[in-house]
Amino acid sequence: MDRIGVVGAGTMGRGVAQLFAEHGHEVVLVDVAEHTLSSARDEIARNVRFAPLVRPGTPARDPEEVTGRIEFTVDPERLRRVDFLVENVTEDWEIKRPLYGELDAVCRPGVPFGVNTSAIPITRVAALTGRAGHVIGMHFMNPAHLKPTVELIRGHHTSDGTIARTRALLDGVGKGHVLVEDSSGFVTNRVAMLTINEAVFLLHEGVSTAADVDRLFKECFGHAMGPLETADLIGLDTVLLSLKVLSDHFGDPKYRPCPLLTRLVDAGLHGRKTGQGFHSYESGERRNG
Repeated sequence: MDRIGVVGAGTMGRGVAQLFAEHGHEVVLVDVAEHTLSSARDEIARNVRFAPLVRPGTPARDPEEVTGRIEFTVDPERLRRVDFLVENVTEDWEIKRPLYGELDAVCRPGVPFGVNTSAIPITRVAALTGRAGHVIGMHFMNPAHLKPTVELIRGHHTSDGTIARTRALLDGVGKGHVLVEDSSGFVTNRVAMLTINEAVFLLHEGVSTAADVDRLFKECFGHAMGPLETADLIGLDTVLLSLKVLSDHFGDPKYRPCPLLTRLVDAGLHGRKTGQGFHSYESGERRNG
């Protein structure tokens, strides 16, 4: 599994590409937009350059050496030579659905597909392919190259061999992993999205401020980040899509997105990646609540 295909060069895709390239894999990073690929190249180089400062004890790496292992391309045909594929496009079923037929046709038979989704059931994705036994959920947390653990999801048809290959791949790049069974949202997001959404309702109802909501979770529960900071990091657009997937799948009103969340997404205020969400950011760092 020397050559890794990564589909989608957004926040998650570029983190996944960096992770594998840093550990010596050749990576083919595919996206539909050249400007997104250019931005991904710049961000990955910057992350590698400053990694020893951000993560004390991290070995210094040459940014050009790391990005040199990544092929940045808009041509999906370049995926024909990959040994393992990780898909990271947006949490929109209407986008994912046609994509998997294309990927299935391009990639060699037997190549595992890792679905980096936070809410869409893996069995539903696998049914779009002719390789259901080779499809597995790989829910990376943001930032993908920093978070120590990956949530693995066994779809209805996922084979033991695919699970073993995926575990070996993650072991090789220093990632821990927890295997769970297939269910919309899995373990992490069935809990996290409800928490975030309820925190947004508290803000919407004027019960508290964003800064104080997050402060309470950090100081009372020892969380590294509060729920609204977490939403800003994930991306409010992704949070909204995840809640809609959960609501559609379970038909339970408890997943109804808060109107404030919908309004912020409609306004283009998606969190850190746009500079404004529940908090304001400058150079990626939080400035105020």
